[in-house]
Amino acid sequence: MKTGLLNTNRTGKFRSSIGSITNNRCGLLFVVTTGFMIAAGAIAPSAASGVEPAFTTGSSDVIIQEINSQIRETWTDNEVDASPLADDAEWIRRLHLDIVGHIPSLEDVEKFLADKDKAKRTKLIDRLLDDPGYVRNWTTIWTNLCIGQQTPRRVSRDGMQKFFREAFGKNRPWKDVVSDLVTAEGHYEENGAANFLLAQMQDQDDGVQMTAKTTRLFMGMQVQCTQCHDHPFNDWKQDQFWQFNSFFRQTAKVDHRRFDQKTGRMVDDFSEIVERDFSGPVYFEKRSGLMKVAYPVYLGSEVNPDNTTDRRQELAKLMTAGERPMIAVAYMNRLWAHFFGYGFTNPIDDISSHIPVTHPALFDRLSDEFVKSGYDCKQAIRWIANSEPYNLTSRSTKKNTRDNPAIGESALFTHVYVKPMTAEQLYDSLIVATNAHKSGRSGWEQAEVQRREWLRTFVQTFGTDDGTESSSFDGTIPQALMMMNGPLVQDAVSVKPGSHLQQLLSGKGNDTYKIQRLYLTSLSRMPTKQELASAQKFFNNNQDGLVVYQDLFWALLNSNEFIFNH
Repeated sequence: MKTGLLNTNRTGKFRSSIGSITNNRCGLLFVVTTGFMIAAGAIAPSAASGVEPAFTTGSSDVIIQEINSQIRETWTDNEVDASPLADDAEWIRRLHLDIVGHIPSLEDVEKFLADKDKAKRTKLIDRLLDDPGYVRNWTTIWTNLCIGQQTPRRVSRDGMQKFFREAFGKNRPWKDVVSDLVTAEGHYEENGAANFLLAQMQDQDDGVQMTAKTTRLFMGMQVQCTQCHDHPFNDWKQDQFWQFNSFFRQTAKVDHRRFDQKTGRMVDDFSEIVERDFSGPVYFEKRSGLMKVAYPVYLGSEVNPDNTTDRRQELAKLMTAGERPMIAVAYMNRLWAHFFGYGFTNPIDDISSHIPVTHPALFDRLSDEFVKSGYDCKQAIRWIANSEPYNLTSRSTKKNTRDNPAIGESALFTHVYVKPMTAEQLYDSLIVATNAHKSGRSGWEQAEVQRREWLRTFVQTFGTDDGTESSSFDGTIPQALMMMNGPLVQDAVSVKPGSHLQQLLSGKGNDTYKIQRLYLTSLSRMPTKQELASAQKFFNNNQDGLVVYQDLFWALLNSNEFIFNH
């Protein structure tokens, strides 16, 4: 099957048909037969082929066996069959993207494919969880969730990242992390957790945004509309919103300024969270015009409303109390969705009676076990990554094509759902694949400036109308232009000193060997016979071998298979 994310030459001319990537400059056509195709505006896997290997990762954890058992039961109940297991090349790429946030290096792929240990998948999971990339990736994920990709005014991204680096680096219990975020006080860099609340205090100090963000992010509840009226479906009512809101009414922001001797002006210095005196009720208005009062109450648990009570401290205790607190349920739902593309509920941050749960017994069991583990984030990842459904291929078969949550069907997890890379995953994967940050550049600082600028352009270009941010590569024309003609990819296909292509061409091996290594570098797999034959044909018909290598590498980096996590 011919495929390509875009049909264009590198001078910017577009073709409308779906097919191979063409470069008119040198008249070459490269066919990337990845098994992906574009359908209905999304990526749809094609049917898999081959013999299904025996399933084993090397782990015998009973929770993993429970996941496998309950997922298999839904396959039987719904009369669908699972896709075959992913081969090592597909799986190692997926695992790296999900745990450390970028594709594996060429050396890691070669080592893993050559490893004959039957427990190598479990061992790789453990190794990646101890890799610095794990801390960096999950710091990025939760920093973006808490304060956004574009840093709000008077919020310290460095401070927020420092807090999460320590949390994930030390594998702190998730309940302690949430408690620190909810109860944070002080300087936004000395106590980085304070930035979560500061980010919600941009335009108002009545705690409405803090209420909505805290419940959605850490409890999986979308209650923002209940500030004005009772929700027609959600269990939460208007009075409950303001009861929860009253926990934040002792919270205030103080902005500090300093005199800049160079400019002779007062400039922003830092911000901090402080406690303010507040007692008694919160007043809110019903749609009928009737004024009512709300005291601090958390899911039926009342808190003393006088000024001797630290309301946020009490809120943190209530949020983490019980055998199955909502913070555990919400975290497991979000974690499952991170690895599979869909959670047990859709959307993942709306766990309520009007949203169906795909696997309620399994959802409850994982939430309970997460609590029993001491809110161990790494252990939760081990359960999911070692499970049978996560080890399946992303390619569907004729017997499970209707398992398609993208069109509103309930997720059955008969195969891993394809998902676009995030902006950070895409950038970091390009760096791993190409050494583009080293090509013609000097030093870490310049490379880091390039990374921040690339991500800033991505977010500014692809933000949505309602103020939320698009963090994934969705194949739009502006995104495509960044990939095709942007300086990062142009550096990637250059032969400047330090670039991957320069190192490859100056190294040992014939053309076949070098073509194979380009595929391993970019797609984490060997080329098919058809791909190899096509590339060799163009080498034979073109005298400028350098141009052929450049265009082949460019085509691979712009293919669906590179840009999507599958």
